[in-house]
Amino acid sequence: MRKFTVPGRSTIWADSGICATSHPIAAQAAVDILKNGGNAMDAAIAGAVALGVCEPAMCGLGGDCFALVKPAGSNEVLGFNGSGQAPATADPQALRDRGLRQIPATDAQAVTLPGAVDAFDRMSALWGKLGLADSLAPAIRYFEKGVPVHERAAHDWAENHAGLTGAARRHFLPWGHPPAPGARFALPGQAEVLRRIARDGASAFYQGEVAEDMIAALAAKGGGHTAKDFASVAGEQTHPISGEYHGAKLFEHPPNGQGAIAILMLNILARFDLAHLDPFGATRTHIEAEAAKLAYAARDTFIADPTHSDATDRLTDPGFAAELAARIDPERASDLVSRPEGQPHKDTIYITVVDRDRMAVSLIYSIFSAFGSTTASDKFGVMLHNRGCGFALTEGHANELGAGKRPMHTIIPGMLAEDGVPNLPFGVMGGQYQANGHARFVTNLRDFGMSPQAAIDGPRAFAEGGILTLESSHSPETATRLAEMGHKVTVSDAPIGGAQAIRIHASGVLEAGSDPRKDGCAIGY
Repeated sequence: MRKFTVPGRSTIWADSGICATSHPIAAQAAVDILKNGGNAMDAAIAGAVALGVCEPAMCGLGGDCFALVKPAGSNEVLGFNGSGQAPATADPQALRDRGLRQIPATDAQAVTLPGAVDAFDRMSALWGKLGLADSLAPAIRYFEKGVPVHERAAHDWAENHAGLTGAARRHFLPWGHPPAPGARFALPGQAEVLRRIARDGASAFYQGEVAEDMIAALAAKGGGHTAKDFASVAGEQTHPISGEYHGAKLFEHPPNGQGAIAILMLNILARFDLAHLDPFGATRTHIEAEAAKLAYAARDTFIADPTHSDATDRLTDPGFAAELAARIDPERASDLVSRPEGQPHKDTIYITVVDRDRMAVSLIYSIFSAFGSTTASDKFGVMLHNRGCGFALTEGHANELGAGKRPMHTIIPGMLAEDGVPNLPFGVMGGQYQANGHARFVTNLRDFGMSPQAAIDGPRAFAEGGILTLESSHSPETATRLAEMGHKVTVSDAPIGGAQAIRIHASGVLEAGSDPRKDGCAIGY
């Protein structure tokens, strides 16, 4: 039980349905859908789309998504890949000829085809109950009338507004400066887009006037995206991958996402006796950091569009993890520095919903960098993501930019099966950190017996680019000891990501946790 004299959050419990996400308006929208007869997929789509106006720096219709789904009455976990591909004109050599080693974040070449709208349409048809129009109805109201800006969203605006120019500035910075908490923000142009999608399905987004608006914005920045590219967008149902950790089974989405790296990290950590360590002490943090260095080096070598290169079996093989674990010195930091071939991976939102029939949805939705590519369409104000920054430009690399190819993604929905039953949908935001975050969340649960809320609340650390960043909630003694072990330590007041989770107990009762690092909450009924 948490200490009630220390700031924190209590676990949320419910019987009939529950949602956990990073904004209370979106969580309430999802729960309202459940109360009105919708299922978990209807509700997850409703909440996710609403987040596009609640947290516009993090997600939007011009982005991608992935999902894991446990249908009602089933112990099967299904997946959906809602990530778009590079346009037919994608040309890595042209970028190399410009002297580039990475795709610039605001370049039109960074914009892959946005897959989320197609995914919402297809997932609604596959697993929804009410239909896409009902799922979009709450978001249409919020996009049209606006929502009050919350504190974390205001922080993200203040940190990332400088790159907004032209149509992006007009639609996403209507005050001419970053908003203070409580300011009202609306996206009426996107409300019209949503009305058209509600009436005509995803084709209203990928064909006709809305697509033409996006294509014109890209062409103005030198992009070669065509109507044929947009009309060809098609997400697909997928088969999750999985790994075992201390009696639990972790389901992850397969590549082009980095879910295999969460499994690899856990397979490495399983070689160490974490349960007898201080969960927030130096030794546990050191071992996790060393595991992350090795796992992320493998990620940056192997994760790519699986139709071009697929090393999933190797990455999820416990034998491969054992080879890597043997390289870890429990007392000393290695000098291994993992740097991704593409741009650093940034921002996202995550939502999870469980309904009265115990259908569970784990859904993650992103425009990659804060405000994506900062390219917004003129008329409708659709902000286009820059997920193409996840591609490598190294010739011959598995994840090299290529026409019709999906880039390596960091956004990964998770689902855990305890006692053989998939019962814990969860996600950890934070760009690059996400695979590490999944591993930490699962080890917090399985090694240290934490509740989902406590596992979310605990201090985080991440080894990236030769630096071990600690959240300031770590003790000074932990930071000092890690430095003595050879880590280049930075203590930061900035949060590392965010997280949401729901546990379905054998009794049927629902338990949820939501990260205080974000504006959101868990809401049940």
